[in-house]
Amino acid sequence: MTEKTEPFKARGQKSPEYRLVVGVVGGLRQTLFHDAFAYRPLPPRATDGPLVGRLPARIRRYAAWLPHALVASAALITLFIGLGMGGFGNTLAYALTGLIPAVAVLMTLARPVGAYWIALLSAPFTGVLGNTWDGWPWAPAPFFAHIVVMVVVAARTGPRTAVWMWLGTAAYALATQVFLGGSPVNDSPEMLFFSALALLITTMVHVRREAQREVTVQRTVTAIERDKRTLLEERTNIARELHDVVAHHMSVVAIQAEAAPYRVENPPPELEQAFVTIRENAVSALTELRRVLGVVRAEDYEAPDAPQPTLADLDRLLDNVRDAGLSVDKVITGAARELPQGVELSAYRIVQEALSNSLRHAPGADARVEVGYVLGGLGLRIVNGPATGLVKPSPGAGHGITGMRERVTMLNGEMTAEPTADGGYEVTVFLPVPHADRLDPAGEDLA
Repeated sequence: MTEKTEPFKARGQKSPEYRLVVGVVGGLRQTLFHDAFAYRPLPPRATDGPLVGRLPARIRRYAAWLPHALVASAALITLFIGLGMGGFGNTLAYALTGLIPAVAVLMTLARPVGAYWIALLSAPFTGVLGNTWDGWPWAPAPFFAHIVVMVVVAARTGPRTAVWMWLGTAAYALATQVFLGGSPVNDSPEMLFFSALALLITTMVHVRREAQREVTVQRTVTAIERDKRTLLEERTNIARELHDVVAHHMSVVAIQAEAAPYRVENPPPELEQAFVTIRENAVSALTELRRVLGVVRAEDYEAPDAPQPTLADLDRLLDNVRDAGLSVDKVITGAARELPQGVELSAYRIVQEALSNSLRHAPGADARVEVGYVLGGLGLRIVNGPATGLVKPSPGAGHGITGMRERVTMLNGEMTAEPTADGGYEVTVFLPVPHADRLDPAGEDLA
């Protein structure tokens, strides 16, 4: 019976109303009471904004301290208001009337929440000191200073602090009027109205700034993720293309290992077993290679029927580019020779991508492809002039340069891609070829 009629007491749970009150009180304590006088200096303003960033470097250096200068100016105005209240008659009293609120304004630069309490609790004292019973509980200087303090604190902390400060100000105004009395002329309504208006504007600006900052962070994260995805896609494409090259070599190894014992009359059993082991390892490597390729293959991927292209197919590529409207010349220096298939495939793809970029970003320009066979490897230079036609927005995701760099990095090469002095673009690549891999056209080692 007790279990049904008193569920909260029996189970040790609190009512929703109680939890709401605890949450509200906890939020007030965390906002206005916890480490209220902690040292939180106002950092310099960022100078990379849309307006400040356009200023000269000398002025931009001082623009970083603009918020500090504005707060100091508000403190100086507060002091002058306090001095002017008595026409500079009772200098000490009216100086204190303006000095105490001015100190509270300056405190917002280092101890913002503490500055709010100083401005709030000193209001009756400065009112009595300035003999301003025609306006209670705020004298003109504390009135101005209190609004400035709340605006600065709200801008530095956030909307929740702004709400609690305004409610605290309202409660304080009511308490001073009830318990401390005062003149029939009460300036609390003016304080609550103007402070609410100022805090509303400050909160809107703060929320907008935070939203812009969040959007900037999200865009940065999105750009990073897009770059990572692009990199993975390019590496996957390279792996697919190199599959045929590696599979061809492994197949040759397996076939030669199987046929080698028949080329020798009465080979020893140890030699036969060694060739069997070589063939089994080659077949196993082919199986694993196909399995790995199946992991990185997209669902819509179709294996090419033709062999992977090499530098021997470069003329066909240039003809297709010329048919597309790009005037391109080819220059070959050095003694042309057969290179490893991976190097030739990568060189062909690099030239293909560079010319595709020229077609997209420099319509009507002239291009030049230079292929240099040097002692240590292969050099490529693809350069185009400035565009002479209308450059249309490219629908691509900018994978070209990334893909070229990945191919060059895979072969331990070097690459530069940069604009030229005449407004064109130049891609320079060097692909090293190890000494043991350099072959002449007949397939013999040049070593």
